[in-house]
Amino acid sequence: MRRIFTGILTFSMLLTGCVNNSVGTQSRLEVIKKRGSLICGVSGKIPGFSFLKSNGTYQGLDVDICKAFAAAFLGSSQKVQFRPLTAPERFTAIRTGEIDLLSRNTTFNLSRDSSKGNGLIFAPVIFHDGQGLMVRKSLKINNLEGLAQKSICVGSGTTTEQNINDAFESKSLPYTPIKYQDLNQVVAGYLQGRCAAMTSDRSQLAAAKSGFKNPKAHIILDDVLSKEPLAPASAGGDQLLSDAMRWVIFALFTAEEKGITQSNINQKLEIAKSNPQMKPLRRFLGIEGDLGEKLGLPNDFVVKVITSTGNYGEIYNRHLGPNSKVPIPRGLNKIYTEGGLHFAPPFN
Repeated sequence: MRRIFTGILTFSMLLTGCVNNSVGTQSRLEVIKKRGSLICGVSGKIPGFSFLKSNGTYQGLDVDICKAFAAAFLGSSQKVQFRPLTAPERFTAIRTGEIDLLSRNTTFNLSRDSSKGNGLIFAPVIFHDGQGLMVRKSLKINNLEGLAQKSICVGSGTTTEQNINDAFESKSLPYTPIKYQDLNQVVAGYLQGRCAAMTSDRSQLAAAKSGFKNPKAHIILDDVLSKEPLAPASAGGDQLLSDAMRWVIFALFTAEEKGITQSNINQKLEIAKSNPQMKPLRRFLGIEGDLGEKLGLPNDFVVKVITSTGNYGEIYNRHLGPNSKVPIPRGLNKIYTEGGLHFAPPFN
């Protein structure tokens, strides 16, 4: 009987130890707050998404998402450090803690999301994309079949590499992949004539093409080889950080849905403050309730975010809109009320 009791006691202590260790594990969000800055992994080489300008500053949709996180977590969009990463480096950087989170045109898929895969936690999709192919117009190639027996420049260590192989295998078409570490190398290989085509997300192809000396000499084929939902990501097992990231993205979508912009946020705030009956708006802006506290953030985190970056539509138009250097029609990236896929759960 004594042995049984001792065994039960030992097992109980082990369980208690496990629970304590879990509770005692510090969230990366708390690390970010104590450090006073957010370390965000980006590409730095994709115009429209994350690109390092000649003056040493970063700009693009992915960059503004990082700034939105910094505004919510730390109260200022300026408290962010950008770490340029190649595709093979990005997941190692999360695992080793070199970065706090990733906002680097990364496809949300099962292998990366699962605990037995890369073990990431993805925030909501910020750009719905698809993989495509770009060729020189002079080659007079109009579709995938026209690339049989040809060489194709592709980034290694990406879903792009797997998708292009799947697409050609499904049609029993032979081809030769020419692999590179990052998009700049893929583009260089293509422009140097080492391959007949280059493949990447269609958004990246548009970004690359915008920088060519003669963009009109190149075409992006109509073939869409895959679904590429691009989303920010963080390390698995950290619910506090992942929850905060998720609802910052939802705040950007919801603000656009409600017509709240960077220019009218103060006006909307005053209207909500003077109208106690506007419960949903007051909760959203943190005037009443404790929605922010439930995420480990200030209750007015939405105000800080919109003040810093504007809503999702403003971010999109700034970097990918019709008057930008990389114009990409919004299509699926509209909010759901306009026929797109961006949808946010209610803030209550």
